[in-house]
Amino acid sequence: MRRFLVVIEKAKGNYSAYSPDLPGCIATGRDPDETRKNIHDAIELHIQGLLEDNLPIPEPSSEADYIAV
Repeated sequence: MRRFLVVIEKAKGNYSAYSPDLPGCIATGRDPDETRKNIHDAIELHIQGLLEDNLPIPEPSSEADYIAV
């Protein structure tokens, strides 16, 4: 099992999410919880597509942190 960093951002009227390690893999939702579910599903489909196309699955390498200023 791999763990991919996911970034969830508030947009106008909804939320969006992406994974820096999986370019082009994005999702949206009405709220953060729906967005998390949708990006989870999107990542599964993205990886399935990579496997079907015999392409490598990127190793997770992104990190995130909060910086207090």
